[in-house]
Amino acid sequence: MSSISVRVRAVGVTLSVLVGGIGAAGGTFALRSGHLGTLSVAVPETRTDGVSAGALRPFAVSPASSTSATPSTTAPATTTTRSSSATPAPPPPPLPPSSTAESKKDIPTSSSSSSPKPAPQPRSTPTLAGQVLALVNDERDKAGCDPVTEESHLDKAAQGHSDDMSERDYFSHDTPEGESFADRITAAGYPQPGAENIAKGATSADQVMQMWMNSSGRRKNILNCSLKKLGVGVATDGWYWTQDFGY
Repeated sequence: MSSISVRVRAVGVTLSVLVGGIGAAGGTFALRSGHLGTLSVAVPETRTDGVSAGALRPFAVSPASSTSATPSTTAPATTTTRSSSATPAPPPPPLPPSSTAESKKDIPTSSSSSSPKPAPQPRSTPTLAGQVLALVNDERDKAGCDPVTEESHLDKAAQGHSDDMSERDYFSHDTPEGESFADRITAAGYPQPGAENIAKGATSADQVMQMWMNSSGRRKNILNCSLKKLGVGVATDGWYWTQDFGY
């Protein structure tokens, strides 16, 4: 007997047992293909209450497979439960507006190169009156006298007299009206007039000082150690010079 006949007979025995069971339950079956093909069996549908509905629900019965499933491990799902009573966190406060441009301006930067030093300002040339004052103090220093200092009221009186002589074309210590140097100094606001020197025609401080130092009376006034203040005036129109001293 061949192996195929033996297997068919075994299937037949199995079907006999199965048919007997199905027949007892009042079911039907159908064998679609021979040998070891797919077998379809129809069984009556049974309701949950145990009463047959009379309808047949087919299902497929396939030969048992020897392939074993590969076991797999599935991690249990983690369920996070949020409490309905939890108060949601408030949203973060909005960031204040920033200005990059402004932030760059406020940050000090260092420069590798130092700022160039400003060019030194040239010394201003002393006025003619200032030059005369300096020359007077040079001569007083040689004579052992203290220097005289400039006084604004005496400057006003001396400049006024030089301008007046230039405008009215006269050369004298007294005005045409008879006003003396002491009167002019007092009128200018200085209460202690001392002496006066005048000159005409010199065009520089050095030249006029040489003229005065070559005159005994004018030299005596310049080197009078009792005199403490000096005012100088010059009118370049005609070159009229005036020195007014005060105590």
